Amino acid sequence: MAASIKPYKNSEQSKKDQIRRMFDNISCDYDQLNRVISFGIDNAWRKKVIEWVSRTNPKSILDVATGTGDLALMFKNSGAEKIVGLDLSPGMLEIGRKKVISEGLTSLIDMVVGDSEQLPFEDNTFDAITVSFGIRNFEDLELGLSEIRRVLRPGGIFVILETSVPTKFPYKQGYKIYTQTLLPTIGRIFSKDKVAYQYLSDSAAVFPYGEALNNILRKVGFTNVVAHPQTFGVATIYTAGKS
Repeated sequence: MAASIKPYKNSEQSKKDQIRRMFDNISCDYDQLNRVISFGIDNAWRKKVIEWVSRTNPKSILDVATGTGDLALMFKNSGAEKIVGLDLSPGMLEIGRKKVISEGLTSLIDMVVGDSEQLPFEDNTFDAITVSFGIRNFEDLELGLSEIRRVLRPGGIFVILETSVPTKFPYKQGYKIYTQTLLPTIGRIFSKDKVAYQYLSDSAAVFPYGEALNNILRKVGFTNVVAHPQTFGVATIYTAGKS
């Protein structure tokens, strides 16, 4: 089981409530600051997610932990007939809804407040499901993954994009310096929530990646599980299916 780090360590709130509060707090700055701390390369990783999913010609797509809807919006030319972005944070979703409206995509994309561990959908609903930089925020990882599998149709594709830790010199050492020192510092300077980016750094350091996450996916019933490291291993794309 992945370590369940809470953003606000002195609070008695659940991790889920703290995550909702944290992302509500940083929602207005999130997109711009996210580009800065990833040097813009996160969009290249998302484009690869789009490519993997689009190969399967899905008619319905669910983006879990959609945040401000970046990935959901990138699916607009995928040929899907319905796209749903789901997130715990009303603040993040409000930013996402404004993007959907500005692009005239309200008939294609729905933004829904919801819990990854209690997805408000029937079994076997979606042809494709994605999670981009959100899976480590689940309070109960195996429960959340089981829910995702439940609403994925047999033969569908599940794709995760998440941070990981490089294993080779000098990328491992550089990554450690960046995530433990520079990233929290940037967050403290530019975000009104001084805790948020320290949490994002801490949670990335302890979250299972590579074969460890592959094994969790297999444990909850996913098939054809493969990890695809990106950019020297600082992120990984995981693809999985449902028989």
